[in-house]
Amino acid sequence: MNMKWTREAEEAVTKVPFFVRKRVRKRVEEEAARVGAGEVTLEHVRTCQERFLKRMEEEVKGFQVENCFGPSGCPNRAVACDDLPRKIEDFLSRRDLRSFLAQKVKGPLKLHHEFRVSISDCPNACSRPQIADIGLIGARRPRVSEEECSQCGACVEACREGAILLAGKWPVINWQKCVSCGQCIVACPTRTLQEEKKGFRIQVGGKLGRHPRLAEELPGIYSPEETPEIIDRCLDHYQKHCQDGERFGEVLEKTGIKELTDGRLQTDDRQEYRPMTADR
Repeated sequence: MNMKWTREAEEAVTKVPFFVRKRVRKRVEEEAARVGAGEVTLEHVRTCQERFLKRMEEEVKGFQVENCFGPSGCPNRAVACDDLPRKIEDFLSRRDLRSFLAQKVKGPLKLHHEFRVSISDCPNACSRPQIADIGLIGARRPRVSEEECSQCGACVEACREGAILLAGKWPVINWQKCVSCGQCIVACPTRTLQEEKKGFRIQVGGKLGRHPRLAEELPGIYSPEETPEIIDRCLDHYQKHCQDGERFGEVLEKTGIKELTDGRLQTDDRQEYRPMTADR
């Protein structure tokens, strides 16, 4: 459904909290279509808003999945995995998180109780993964290859973090600054900088509200195939330790993230993040 909106209606819907804005827009367009309107007006927004607030518990499905504008053609994408949001939606639906929350929450369910997964295709993080229960950030980690560097400086110019220096015959990457955006790989004309790994950085436990919390990052970069496994592990931990419907960040404040990074994940991190130098 793609209806025309009046300016007043557009302005009104921008005041809706961002984490339910897509859902509200859909409901408003359904309301306008129901009454046979050709465009969405402020009256449709207000009617839908009143109904939404009064019947919020019916709107709660237990989870939300948000993604950035990457699939629309964003040039900054570090990873393109257009079917991942749908796969995560299907995966979360099978978890029946609404029933789980209904058992845990004292009182009616509200939208802020839902488990939120946010997907951003690059470190610009337009979909705010740092304040979601699980945030995925597209990553494309570079490596220094054996191809001779022409010293053109294109990689240095492309790196907004200042993580690359031309020292001697080869570029040197400062891994403390690198965010794995992959722009240096794209800019390098000699293929001296090549892709080492592509996938997602995974952040956990972010939230807004009365006591906001930025997410913590799990070590490593995970492929699109590995990512659902990590989400599964996180949800197991959340459902095991959640007592009153609190957010994942509150659970992790009590338990820490050690259980999420034990074993294979921790070993992978030590291997993947070994320092790289320009020595040859």
